[in-house]
Parts: sequence; structure tokens; C-alpha cells
Amino acid sequence: MKKGITIKDLYELKAVSDPRLSPAGDEAVFVQTVMCEEKNEYFSTLHSIDLKEKSTRQWTFGEQKISSPRWSPDGRRIAFISNRTGVNQLYLISRDGGEAEAVTDFGKGVSNPVWSPCGEQIAFSIRLEKGETFNRKEGEDERIKPFVTTSMKYKSDDRGLHDDAYSQIVWVDIGTKELKRVTDDTYDYSLHSWSPDGTFLTLSADKTAGRDFSFQSDLYLFNLETEEYEQINGEQGYYGEASWSPDGKHLAFIGHNREFENATHNKIWVHELETGHSVCLTDGMDVPVGDYLNSDSIQGSSQTGIHWSKDNESFYFLASDSGNTVLYYAHIEGAIYPALLQEEQHVYGFDLYSDRQTILMAMSKPTEPGELYELHVPTGDLTKLTNLNGDWLAARELSSPESFMYKGAKDWPVQGWIMKPAGYEDGKKYPLIVEIHGGPHTMYGNTFFHEFQVLASSGYAVLYINPRGSHGYGQEFVDAVRGDYGGGDYEDIMKAVDYALKEFPFIDESRLGVTGGSYGGFMTNWIIGHSDRFKAAATQRSISNWISFYGVSDIGYYFSEWQIQSDLSDIETLWKHSPLAYVKDMNTPLLILHSEKDYRCPIEQAEQLYIALKREKKEARFVRFPESNHNLSRIGKPSLREARLQEIVDWFGEHV
Repeated sequence: MKKGITIKDLYELKAVSDPRLSPAGDEAVFVQTVMCEEKNEYFSTLHSIDLKEKSTRQWTFGEQKISSPRWSPDGRRIAFISNRTGVNQLYLISRDGGEAEAVTDFGKGVSNPVWSPCGEQIAFSIRLEKGETFNRKEGEDERIKPFVTTSMKYKSDDRGLHDDAYSQIVWVDIGTKELKRVTDDTYDYSLHSWSPDGTFLTLSADKTAGRDFSFQSDLYLFNLETEEYEQINGEQGYYGEASWSPDGKHLAFIGHNREFENATHNKIWVHELETGHSVCLTDGMDVPVGDYLNSDSIQGSSQTGIHWSKDNESFYFLASDSGNTVLYYAHIEGAIYPALLQEEQHVYGFDLYSDRQTILMAMSKPTEPGELYELHVPTGDLTKLTNLNGDWLAARELSSPESFMYKGAKDWPVQGWIMKPAGYEDGKKYPLIVEIHGGPHTMYGNTFFHEFQVLASSGYAVLYINPRGSHGYGQEFVDAVRGDYGGGDYEDIMKAVDYALKEFPFIDESRLGVTGGSYGGFMTNWIIGHSDRFKAAATQRSISNWISFYGVSDIGYYFSEWQIQSDLSDIETLWKHSPLAYVKDMNTPLLILHSEKDYRCPIEQAEQLYIALKREKKEARFVRFPESNHNLSRIGKPSLREARLQEIVDWFGEHV
């Protein structure tokens, strides 16, 4: 007899990511990641698949994390990043096998390797101070020192407190191991691609303002011979992920002009090198370019970007649309259409071999974690290449989500999904848990979500929706939440509950719970301050007080201005949108989950809410997760991810 998905199944999941085709198109490498319960760590290994024989082999072993596998232009070697020495370094491994060779040995980690067209150099990113050499720093003074800053942007959720280093570009000669700094200044650079003739690197950086107000990213061609920069984008905005056509005549890139700040849709631009003219190719598409779909089961995925066909006139890219990520074909003359038509798909990685008109994809579905698929473009035939999770899934009972549309605030159409409990029986009534995503500019949709399956296996129906502010439903829809937190978005969520109770009679309206993280945590707090409809709530990494958030969050001083459209000169507006202002009206038992090293929504947000609730003699439980940041539910320590889910299941089990 099959059993439902359990919390412990976290350790059964095999995550596949970053598929990369060999230059000949006959073989592909990919990364497989698992969680190890004994070591309480994530381990990832390099694998390949023979696309003719459909056989796989493992290239690396041991307790390490690897990422970013990249074929050399001649297909004889693969470069990748590994932390096998404790710090991310660049390695090379031969296609014929053998031990991987370390190419770098820095005290600081490296990332994002990009091969030169000749295959003799690899460029990569590393954090360096201006003028810093490549010598590995040994025996530094380890005594505790004070941290000093004169910048507002002095911390971030991923790095913690900042040092004086900036993201710089370096290249290494494979034969001699000689290193050369491409950039040596006080800007943060992103590395994208090497031109086919070897002359240029494409980089992006913000050179218009200091670090505090570095909210844009201009795209540059860096001439490796003259060391001169040429800016590609015209208007100011945020640009990157540049990809060259094989003949080097065109450069396609992704970006936007910040018309709606961080709510602005990403678009694709094509730049003609000869004329210096750029055209926005996706201006008529009212969906954002890129993958904005939430999942807690995908590890190690990287930006998919733009992949050119060898005809030099067309390419492929991903866009987020109505709960799916859709693979699109585009021609430089303007034609754009989906390359794969499926009702349920989360494509989160792909590579292209145009001679065979074949696309290799990493794809997840609501009842299937990510696997590799091969798409034959002319026929649309889709072939599953791996079945890494097949045996485990065969022994589990899954709940399959059902999508629906309903009318939200202003009668706008809003999309949601309902999952029946595992073991559902007609005629029985079941409690319901409402899940609210973070962002708010992301989306829920057609991908595997372990947490939702755990709740369904625990006897709950699960409702999740994309209220205004979510991506995938047009620019007006995603922008509508700005300046209206707790307004139309709150109405969208509550109307989803009304719709579910009307259309799905198996839901017990007297047993409702609500939970969410980040923006979803804010909305959970807001809901229980404005409604007694729910029997229990669980707020995660939440915002409770926009006044203090302005100064304590790593993004607070600009995110608050963009999203709440207010700053410290308008305390009244910040407080009006703060759930903390409505604590006396919160009668719903509240579980508060928060990471102690969360710099995005710092733990003081949870502390304020907890103390205010307890002072009012409200029922609340506060759980703090040590050594964890804002991404606990996705990439946190496995034992703490397990503990987090257990807290949620136990809380709703007790109260709902």
C-alpha cells in the first residue's frame, strides 16, 4: 500500500539541474543534488547522459557541492566549481575520465566560469578588493574585530556583513595557470559571455552611483585588447544575461528600464553590432522573461538566459505565464511563439543543439520533481530521459493540484490551485490550509512542492493562489500591489477562500489555517489582524513593522519606498500598512517561525510581533532557527528544514 509524502522524504528527493549539451550534441552533463541526513548537508555530484544510448554515468564522488558545469569548446573537458577544499574553486575534468584538476586556489571562492572561444582561457567571478593580488591569505589575525562601515548597503542576506571586496572578473590561462584581472575597481560586475571571436567579454555593472543606490545594471562590451568599455543599453535600467549569436553579429540580452522598479517585466533586447542599434523584441508580450516559479524541491538551478540557434537568426528563452514557465522560440525579425505546449510545466533549465533540432530541458511537474527531458522541436515530441525519483514516487500517494480561475478585487481574474488530501474520500469534510507565496513578485504554479504534499498527506486540503503582485498575469497585475499592501491583495486571497468553500464542498469551513513566508508572512500577519476566519496561522520570516523594517532590512530603505511608496518622513503610511498596528485585533493562535541570521526580514520583526501578542495575552509560539538566513525553507540545513515543517504540521494539527 502506498503511503503519503512525509517530512523525512526531504532526504529521498534527487534534484537535477543545469543540463549542458556537449558541442557535438551527443552527450550532456548535469548536476544531481541530495540532502544527507547523517551529515546534515547538501551534496551534489556531476553526471552525464549519453543521448543516443540514454545511459548515465557519474563523474564526481564524495561529500562536496559542485555547480556550473561547462564544456570546453572542443568538447574534451568540463570546467566546474567545487567546494571540495572548503572554498569554491575552479576544476577541470577530462571527458575520458580521471581525477579532476584544480585550476584555482584562492582564499575566496570563485563562480560563474565562462570559456574563451579558443578553449585556452576561462573567465570567472571572484570578490576582490581594488588592487588585491591573487595570493591565498594564510594565517590572518583571527581575533574578533569591530565592523566599521560608512555605507547603507553594508549587509546582505546571502553574504552577511560586507567587506571591502567587490565582484570582479578574472581569467586564467589553462596551460600556464597564469591569472589576470579583467576588472580592478570599486564596482560589482556580473560576467555573461565571451564573444565568438574572442575580442569581447560582456559584463554588467552600475557605474552611475555609489553602492548605496546601485539599483541598476548597465550592459558593457569589454574589449580585452584595448581594455575599453562600450555601453550597450540606451536607457537606464537593469540589464544582463547577454548571449552572442554564433556569427558574433548580434547580442541578445535580458532587462528592463525600471518603469515599475522591481515589479517591472524583464524583456529581451537584440543588439546589432554593426549598427549599434538595439530593439526590444518582446515588447508586445505581457509576461516576464525568466523563471519566477516558487519551489522548495529544486536545488542548484542557474539562470537559463538565451540560447541561440546556429542559423544566427533565432533563439530560445523562458518566460513565466499563468503558473507555468514556458519555453519560447524567437526570431530576430520579431516572430515569437511557444516551443512546447503543455498545461503543466516548470522548465527551469535548458540547452540547445540546433543541428539536431533538439532541446534538453530540466523540468518539474506538480506530481514530479525535476527530471531531464528531450524536446524534438519540429514534431513537439517530448522524451523523458531520467527517472531519478521514479522508485520513490512509485511508493508514494500524491495529491494532484486542480487549477481554477475566480474573480478577485475589482473583478480581476485570479488563478488558484486546490489539492485534495491524500486518501480523499467522497462525502468527508477536511480542514484547509491556505498558502501565500513570498516576493510578492514571484508566483505559485505547476511544479513539485514538497511542503504542499506533506500537508496533503497530513489530511489537509491545500489552497494556493497568485494574488495581485504575482508574476505571470501581465504588467498591470504585478504592479497593482505596490502602494496597496493589505488592500487588493488581501481581498484576492479572501475571495479565493470564498470561492473554494463554494466550489469544493469537502472543505470544512470551521477548520481553516493560513501560512506564508516573507511577503506571505506579512500577509498572514495582516489577515489575522483583519479577520477571525482562521482557526490558526503560521507566519514565517515575516514583516510586521514597516517603520523598523526601513532601517534593519538589507533592502529596507529602498524596498519600502518602492513597495509601500513611503519613507521615514511618512511614518503614518508605514504604520498603516504594518500588521503590528493591529495586534489587539489578532485573535488567531499564531506560530512565528524566523531565522536568526535573516537579513532580508530581520528577526526583530518576529520579536516585536511576539512580544506585542504576549503582552495582549494572545496565544503565540515563537520558534527561532539558528545559523539560518531568509532561505531556510529552500536551502537551509536539512535538520532545520525538517524541524520547520514539523512545527507547522504540529501547530495546525493541534489547532485546526
